[in-house]
Amino acid sequence: MSLAIIKSRALTALTAPAVTVEVHLSQGLPAFILVGLPETSVKEAKERVRSAIINSHFDFPACRITINLAPADLPKDGGRYDLAIAIGILAASEQIQTQALANYEFIGELGLAGNLLAVNGVVQAALACKQTPAQLIIAKGNEYEAALVNENSLQASHLLEVCAHINQKSELSPCQANPPKANQYTGDFSEVQGQHQAKRALTIAAAGQHNLLFSGPPGCGKSMLAERFASILPSLNHAQQLDILSIQSLTKNIQQHTVQRPFRSPHHSASTVAIVGGGNPPQPGEITLAHLGVLFLDELPEYPRSVLESLREPLENGKVCISRSGAQVDFPAQFQLLAAMNPCPCGYYGSNQQACRCTPDAIRRYQQRLSGPLLDRIDLHLQLQATPIQQIIHPNTTAEQSSADIRELVEASQSIAQKRQLCANAHLKGRQLLEHSPLDKDCSAMLEAGATRLKLSARAIQKIIKVSRTIADLDTASNIKEEHILEALSFRQQASPTQTPSYETKRPAKRMTNN
Repeated sequence: MSLAIIKSRALTALTAPAVTVEVHLSQGLPAFILVGLPETSVKEAKERVRSAIINSHFDFPACRITINLAPADLPKDGGRYDLAIAIGILAASEQIQTQALANYEFIGELGLAGNLLAVNGVVQAALACKQTPAQLIIAKGNEYEAALVNENSLQASHLLEVCAHINQKSELSPCQANPPKANQYTGDFSEVQGQHQAKRALTIAAAGQHNLLFSGPPGCGKSMLAERFASILPSLNHAQQLDILSIQSLTKNIQQHTVQRPFRSPHHSASTVAIVGGGNPPQPGEITLAHLGVLFLDELPEYPRSVLESLREPLENGKVCISRSGAQVDFPAQFQLLAAMNPCPCGYYGSNQQACRCTPDAIRRYQQRLSGPLLDRIDLHLQLQATPIQQIIHPNTTAEQSSADIRELVEASQSIAQKRQLCANAHLKGRQLLEHSPLDKDCSAMLEAGATRLKLSARAIQKIIKVSRTIADLDTASNIKEEHILEALSFRQQASPTQTPSYETKRPAKRMTNN
């Protein structure tokens, strides 16, 4: 037989389109020709496959070998086609049986000794293969992620094992994995002393999937609170776990034995591509890696302006579109933004423990690093103060609410919202917001007065209503009340540098002298 057709799968963002590996052996001078829009990493399969076949004690055909990766207009990259190419060469040279090859799909990178290496994007391939009658054969290193989505997959450690299975001399083992555990977080809210208003804000943010900004002096607990936020989020359902696994599989960042909501905290020196995504082919950024989880931006004003402004559309749409000359890809980005910042360059503007050393102009310039449109998209704004020293030295962990207790409140609130509108309160839009969050005359008058005093935009007013709806759900109230509007308005107070800060020392006035 001089022609063999093997099934495999490519990786394009979060999809795994089918790829047919066609291997043709013909007379002529020995050559290895690879066509079908392969990238450099795919072209290098020539040497990997040759060495793997020889070191597996097979004969490498001394003829003209032509390999076509169809469809030809689909870009291919990575070493995921090595196993399919090797099986195709062995089948075309009649060194293995060919009757059952149509029943399998092959994905795996080959080492020079014939060992199989793990590749990325196996979750997408396993999901796609599950819709077909074929069985997926992968490397043992990908066993965990494949088993979670397709229990019919087979795993192998070496090319010889795959060939023995095809020749019906031995059987490959099915992929097995224990069910993942969720919410395995190290930090707990009971470890945070005081900061009850901040905990209340985080509870509201978790219940309604709202974005939150902390502002306060250094050491007041902004980062500590944010790092524990994921521990009060509800557990993931099966569909959400698959979404997170698919994204993690793109970067080979599968966390075995646990699938939980991601918590991403990039450094403030990260570029726009690192945060949003990009490259060629397009790769996900931090906002996609934080999908269904938390994106925490500490020292928010220190991020480049271009990075912060690039967050506007994903915060509104829940997705990011990466457009390049050769491809256009949509990545999911339904994340909750938690941000923390100091109110001024020295960090102590408005502090009740230490005086600020910054001038009003320095404070204004520092706070103006954040644009109005970005701040407008953040639902909750809260200024923190440092925890009293006595409470830190003599902590009382039994008096603090644990993450498990708060998570019960959050889950109950989200359950109410799901039954009412099938989405979180933060995602209410248009008529849906008017239908599920009506205001009586008293609430409307209070909201109008607060919006006028705080000079809120139309988007900010809608966010006040959404936060009020969440607060009402936490109180198990069917309608929004005045106290809910009032509490929601209290979380829109932003630091203003118009007041003159207190100084540690006052400079003496210059004495006027007559020359």
